[in-house]
Amino acid sequence: MATESAGSDVEILDDLDPSTASAARDLVARVARIDGVDGLSEQARAAIDSGGVTHLVRRSPDDGSLAGYANITPGRDDEPPMIEAAVDPDHRRRGHGLALVRSAFDTAPDPARIWAHGDLPGAKALAATLDLIALRELLSLRRPLGDPDNPLPPLDIPDDLVLRTYEGSGDDAEILRVNNAAFDWHPEQGGWGKDEITARTGSDWFDPEGLFLVFDRTDPKTLLGFHWTKVHPAVTNPDGDDEPALGEVYIVGVDTGTQGRGLGRILTLAGIRYLEDTGLGEVELYVEGDNAAALHTYARLGFTQHSIDVAYG
Repeated sequence: MATESAGSDVEILDDLDPSTASAARDLVARVARIDGVDGLSEQARAAIDSGGVTHLVRRSPDDGSLAGYANITPGRDDEPPMIEAAVDPDHRRRGHGLALVRSAFDTAPDPARIWAHGDLPGAKALAATLDLIALRELLSLRRPLGDPDNPLPPLDIPDDLVLRTYEGSGDDAEILRVNNAAFDWHPEQGGWGKDEITARTGSDWFDPEGLFLVFDRTDPKTLLGFHWTKVHPAVTNPDGDDEPALGEVYIVGVDTGTQGRGLGRILTLAGIRYLEDTGLGEVELYVEGDNAAALHTYARLGFTQHSIDVAYG
């Protein structure tokens, strides 16, 4: 189904045809290359092809090429719908972003929010134009690896714990249980099902040796926590400004009721030491701006702020 937002030339679609989906992926890749920050989150990028969202498309009046793309992810439980939008760098300052975002807020149920990845000046200006305010901050932290002047602390595993890596789909149920308990408050990370974990373990980037699980030695079947690492491959850009491979602390989840045992720090350190051993030079992670405990843990491990994403509403 397709409709058009009155007076804005924005197409509102349930699904994208293959040509438009390909153009949207290319647009998002150009935005990341030019801006130095992803225009859409991993979840929003995947939704270009996987569906489950409302798509908004704005085309150039000159040649009909894709000038801007946005999608609306429905809210889970009491969480608001999330809008994400990107405008092709060659089509900026022509009103495409404003038209897309206005149409998205008109289309999404209240109270919708919109992510500004990197919170760049253009996003700040657009938010001001629409009288939006910052409601949530997601920080990107980074840490160098392999630097003898900034070594990682040693990994000490208490005798009452067992740390191992992923052994196959038999681990999935416990990972889902811990994930959904640890992130029941989280609009993107909570509420996972079998489809979410299968999509990730079946992806090209998945490395079972980079998914760490910790158990109590007296109960090796009940998962206490996990650390899922990820590696973003090196990128060769046309302008020669190549980007080296980057490790990521993708998800650290600790079961409720296990706090006070230092599991988060043990799991995080195990994962980043593994990423360092593979030869990577840097690791990143994302953390909520108001998560004081996590920020304290990551600061002690040598992480510093790299960028910020802001949700406006």
